[in-house]
Amino acid sequence: MAPYSFSVSLLVKSFSLLSLRCLTSEASCPPKRPLNGYMRYVQQQKPIMANQNPEIKAVELVRKIAQQWRSMSPEQKQPFQEASLRAMEQFKVDLKRYQAQLTPAQLQQQAQEKRRRMAKRKTIRKKRELTNLGKPKRPRSPFNIFMSEHFEEARGATSQAKMKSLLEDWRNLFSHQKQVYTQLAEDDKIRYKNEMKSWEDHMVEIGREDLIREQTLSAKKKPAAKAPAAKKVTKAKTEKKAAATAKSKTTTKTTKSRSTPKMC
Repeated sequence: MAPYSFSVSLLVKSFSLLSLRCLTSEASCPPKRPLNGYMRYVQQQKPIMANQNPEIKAVELVRKIAQQWRSMSPEQKQPFQEASLRAMEQFKVDLKRYQAQLTPAQLQQQAQEKRRRMAKRKTIRKKRELTNLGKPKRPRSPFNIFMSEHFEEARGATSQAKMKSLLEDWRNLFSHQKQVYTQLAEDDKIRYKNEMKSWEDHMVEIGREDLIREQTLSAKKKPAAKAPAAKKVTKAKTEKKAAATAKSKTTTKTTKSRSTPKMC
């Protein structure tokens, strides 16, 4: 399956990062991870396709290259994939040589940086997944609603200047003027609550309980936790009542035995 999700901007950014990754000497620069077979094909075909189709947008250009790659036979893909395998073997040798030059502190720093990058990627992937699953947007604050309504006519040439002027305008509003946006924010909270309930119910239906909020799971577990406690209280009341009945019978029996006259 061809990776259609690649965009030209992402490709250009990746190539730029690879070229600017190390600005120091060659010895201190880590080896660059080689491109896979598909990316090698994109790198080869991009200038050719751009010359043949100068009017096509960048995203459409990459889409056409991806379609070509998908329609290619295994024999046609083989040269690109074999070149990638050879480059990967060389990369492993160069990486081992490079890491042998590093101090323990540098190795630890690299490991921490790798964990940070992986955590960031995981967060991005999860956010993208939640968006694809239609998770409702969080409710907006009163100021956010005010800002979205007046951003276009706000003072300032840049976004930062506009936001600063809007913040000043917000602080100068009277209480009854802010109340309008406060009420809108409250309505948005109700909207979010209702949409989240429907969304989480749907996640349960499709087997994605892992995406449900902790507070929702806790709320669902509370009734089940109260049931044993109620049974325990009922059992204690039953035992107490049985003990009282037994004591009453014993007292009655003793009274009767005392009131009965002795036979000579």
